[in-house]
Amino acid sequence: MRFSLVAAAACLCLLPLTSGFSAMPPVQHADAPGTAAPGTAAPGAAAPSGDAAAKHAKRTACLKDAKAKKLVGADKTSFLKNCIAAP
Repeated sequence: MRFSLVAAAACLCLLPLTSGFSAMPPVQHADAPGTAAPGTAAPGAAAPSGDAAAKHAKRTACLKDAKAKKLVGADKTSFLKNCIAAP
């Protein structure tokens, strides 16, 4: 009898967590008709001018250079500003 009470209590505690799954949109499969393959852009969709991935990669490279040169403080800040602003 105790096991059934514990199991019922566990189910009741987990019930609010399962409501989030029902609110999720259905999964689109790549082989379904009318869907684009993952990683392909929709026709007419232009990439944003400020590509976040490219900016992140450039900033990461600049940070690695600053670390290799062992820059700290104001020297590091000015180096990063100049490095990131460079084309």
